[in-house]
Amino acid sequence: MKKNKIAILPFRRKLQGKTNYRQRIKLLSSRKPRLVVRKALKNIVAQIVEYEPVGDRVIASASSAELKKLNWRITCGNIPSAYLVGLLLGKKAKKNNVVDAVLDIGLQKSVKGSRLYAVLKGVVDAGINVPHSKEILPTSERISGMHIAKYAKEIENDGEKFNKFFGAYVKNNINPGDIPKLFEETRKKILGA
Repeated sequence: MKKNKIAILPFRRKLQGKTNYRQRIKLLSSRKPRLVVRKALKNIVAQIVEYEPVGDRVIASASSAELKKLNWRITCGNIPSAYLVGLLLGKKAKKNNVVDAVLDIGLQKSVKGSRLYAVLKGVVDAGINVPHSKEILPTSERISGMHIAKYAKEIENDGEKFNKFFGAYVKNNINPGDIPKLFEETRKKILGA
């Protein structure tokens, strides 16, 4: 006699490789809002998300597209942009009475000093308490864009290489050496707003 077997399928998002449910349960068990950071090549999105049984609720959100409104004319996928997105999110979250959060990087790889941790640094500098280790944060030189300015100065005599890496800057009449100054101006606008 043959017995019928019941097939148990995993959740759809697990099958699609979009959610690690073990990691999600650990984050939700803290009962704190999550600082969700997602990155693309030319964009960074950060949100403060709170769990509710009917679905997660976004408390505050910021993306690198919002930086353009603050006259940020530089590429939005780099470390200085990520820090500014984090700072902007932190300011919005403070207005919504968020005091602390836990970092949720999803399925992205954790790389010391990366854009993900630049967002974290911005949120922490805005006054939100997020548990972290100081060693994973990018240096202040990288956050301000000094490393980009130094590299541009090194290769400015090699026209082909300079145009390859900084063609978008030249097209928009931006001197890569001015990135730290533009960063500081935008930072002051965010903190003043």
